[in-house]
Amino acid sequence: MHLSDRVTGAVLVALGGAAAIVGSRLPAVPGQDVGPAAFPLVIGSGLVICGALIAFGVGRSFEVPEEEDAGPGPWRLGGLRALIPPALLAFYVYASEPLGFLLTGAIMVLVAAFALGARPRLAVPLAIVAPLLVHLAFYKLLRVPLPAGVLPAPW
Repeated sequence: MHLSDRVTGAVLVALGGAAAIVGSRLPAVPGQDVGPAAFPLVIGSGLVICGALIAFGVGRSFEVPEEEDAGPGPWRLGGLRALIPPALLAFYVYASEPLGFLLTGAIMVLVAAFALGARPRLAVPLAIVAPLLVHLAFYKLLRVPLPAGVLPAPW
């Protein structure tokens, strides 16, 4: 059963709108620049925008036409890809303290990018930039300390 893109987009718009409305009603925390309403508003707004884009079919021309299903193929690494996210989570739990967030995050992004089929030309810069941006957001904006490890952040 295939759901229409309009239905899927409308559901995302409704969920995003609900998250933004409920999030905007959260009380502010005294002394904090960023309160608990920030994340629901950002996530809700993102869902509304993405849902609207899906509903209106923006980007549909970029999709590769689906090929007919040729039936089950030989079992390969494809089935094991489902184990990559929990394996990366376990890796983060055990490696983040000794290695630090930046190095652990870079390894995780690199492995995830390669598992999703990215080429090294995209995966390596992404593995360098993404952990830096996440660390910057957590350290500067949210003031949440992340493990320094062997490669401390430049700020």
